[in-house]
Amino acid sequence: MGLITWKWRRAGIAAVPALAAFVLTLPLYAQKSYRCPYSEKAVAVDGRIDEPAWRQAPWTESFVDIQGSARPRPRFRTRVKMLWDDKNFYIAADLEEPHVWGTLREHDSVIFRDNDFEVFIDPDGDTRNYFEFEINALNTGWDLFLNRPYRKGGRADNGWEIPGLGTAVSVQGKRNDPAGRDRGWTVELAFPWSGFAHRDYRAAAPRDGDTWRVNFSRVEWQHRIAGGAYEKIPGTREDNWVWSPQGEVNMHIPEKWGFVRFVRRR
Repeated sequence: MGLITWKWRRAGIAAVPALAAFVLTLPLYAQKSYRCPYSEKAVAVDGRIDEPAWRQAPWTESFVDIQGSARPRPRFRTRVKMLWDDKNFYIAADLEEPHVWGTLREHDSVIFRDNDFEVFIDPDGDTRNYFEFEINALNTGWDLFLNRPYRKGGRADNGWEIPGLGTAVSVQGKRNDPAGRDRGWTVELAFPWSGFAHRDYRAAAPRDGDTWRVNFSRVEWQHRIAGGAYEKIPGTREDNWVWSPQGEVNMHIPEKWGFVRFVRRR
């Protein structure tokens, strides 16, 4: 007997089994939301996130485990800021990391085999026809388009490229240097609105008040130092830390992504 049904019967209430089953399946977390401010000036994408325009954009909450708050808190902090103007959707990420390293240098490599930062965007929020972008600390990117989630028979189109995409990475320390200790790395991205028109979305910025489905993920591998170089610890799985938790280890559940509302006025 479900715990909720049992409590209802003790209180003399006739529980409806279907309703009880529904309540028991509700997630123990809320989907995140973000009010994305408009920037009067274009943002220079250099990875440093120190321009005055970024001051008006608040940081998101620190990322949590992909399965939700019932899982251990991530070892390192990750947070994001967002801005927009008439040409671009800007995203800045701050990733705490005592050892910044990466191996993949070829565009459209499977970037999550390194530590990475990932962006998922569904402009109309219908959970189909969405965009994914991954980047590592070497500023190597992987852009792809999915017609629907994998669990619903979706296929990734790796041939899709984001025209005009701007990317930059800045390391607070020294990349691929096991002898030192780093503070972390920052990522700055500019997604041109025209890039989304490649898949039948309108080639224009959102209207004031428009809301898109968006989520962010960070993949972090446990590592060791061997022979003066970094290597993954055999037999360990990657950590998945996200902005809006999914409830399971699967980023491709768009209905559980967060909401970003584009606003022109403060």
